[in-house]
Amino acid sequence: MTSRREFFKGAGLAGTAIAAAAVSRVAMAALPELVTMDKAATQPPLIPPNGRAYNPVVTLNGWTLPWRMNNGIKEFHLVAEPVVREIAPGMKAHLWGYNGQSPGPTIEVVEGDRVRLFVTNKLPEHTTIHWHGQRLPNGMDGVGGLNQPQIKPGKTFVYEFIARRPGTFMYHPHADESTQMAMGMMGFWVTHPKARHSLIDEVNRDFCFLLNAYDIDPGSFTPKTSTMLDFNLWTWNSRAFPGIDSLNVRLNDKVRIRIGNLTMTNHPMHLHGHEFLVTGTDGGPTPKSTRRYEVTTDVAVGQMRQIEFLADEAGDWAFHCHKSHHTMNAMGHDVPNMIGVEHRGIARQITSLIPDYMVMGERGMADMSEMEMPLPDNTLPMMTGQGPYGGVEMGGMFTMVKIRKEQKPGDYTDPGWYKQPAGTQAYEWTGPLAEPPRFKSEGGQSMPSSGKPVNMEMNVRKPSGHSGH
Repeated sequence: MTSRREFFKGAGLAGTAIAAAAVSRVAMAALPELVTMDKAATQPPLIPPNGRAYNPVVTLNGWTLPWRMNNGIKEFHLVAEPVVREIAPGMKAHLWGYNGQSPGPTIEVVEGDRVRLFVTNKLPEHTTIHWHGQRLPNGMDGVGGLNQPQIKPGKTFVYEFIARRPGTFMYHPHADESTQMAMGMMGFWVTHPKARHSLIDEVNRDFCFLLNAYDIDPGSFTPKTSTMLDFNLWTWNSRAFPGIDSLNVRLNDKVRIRIGNLTMTNHPMHLHGHEFLVTGTDGGPTPKSTRRYEVTTDVAVGQMRQIEFLADEAGDWAFHCHKSHHTMNAMGHDVPNMIGVEHRGIARQITSLIPDYMVMGERGMADMSEMEMPLPDNTLPMMTGQGPYGGVEMGGMFTMVKIRKEQKPGDYTDPGWYKQPAGTQAYEWTGPLAEPPRFKSEGGQSMPSSGKPVNMEMNVRKPSGHSGH
């Protein structure tokens, strides 16, 4: 985390604009200190140094933005700017974000807090910020042209409102949205309850992250912002597996995970080994009468989902989007299915002309994780990541929840790989095997065949008037 006290010297920002007339210009006398982050690793929770106490969240591969107290108001400073984000080791992307990263830092406040947010635009075009899901004055909603003038390059606007209800929220631009969000401009917002809440339980670990996606050609650095559906990098907080950190918890911890979706499609989020309850949505905590245990919940576009579970099964448990192509990296969408096609003979002929040519897909795509195929600079293999027993064969929206008895309260460090107790792991059978029943293509019990197939003869009338068969 870096402090840049000299950021505004010589920047020519004297003509600062105000988002609404109700905001005092006295507040602009001194901007809050600008804090940035240059690490892609998950940062420890920010214990509140002042203001009301709360149990802080941990942002997966991210961090929480510090604030200052000014006459009882929490003041934050966000800077919209071009950033470089490591998607996973071996690949970086040129994105737009806030305070050095994409997504920007998480903002944490308490229900009833008055917050003042200074937003400085260091992008090459105008921008705004919309506080997704918040109840606030109309002039603070951040839709450029509708609620406020656009924030032009080099200008700073101020947003001020009271955090009126607890819940899980987001922030993102409402200016040239298809470009700016496709470039990574977004962030998380959590409003904690000011007192014990009948629908919000206390938890031991509270994680959050945003679902986002990019279309970046292998060998390039900048996303294609016109892409609507065919993305090749499905990410959590702009990270793809194996670059996504694990969620490390203590055995029998009560765990909350907050998920926001700012991609162009829905994501069925699936947790192995445990059942969870959906305890919150965009509208706040869900009534207890509506909650039921799930192992997968769908997070639609623009939605927030808050899930909770008791981590009572030790192990390394997969946690991922259940759309199969969303757990792969940099995959083209026009690859033919070559399963069952024997083409090694022609492959030898091609190899004589193209030495690096490799046979792909005739037995499925698992072999791809073992091939040492030359890759363009700045891209990722489709399936990568090594576990204790070999390749995990995953990418994209995938990580693990690591549950350990020996993990101490408040310790978020990676405990390493889980060692299964004797007799609790699948193993190879070496005894005799019965001959399996063979599939009968003529039909089964539910649809028996009726006699033998009848040979059919078909007459074809050609355009010239001649016929043949």
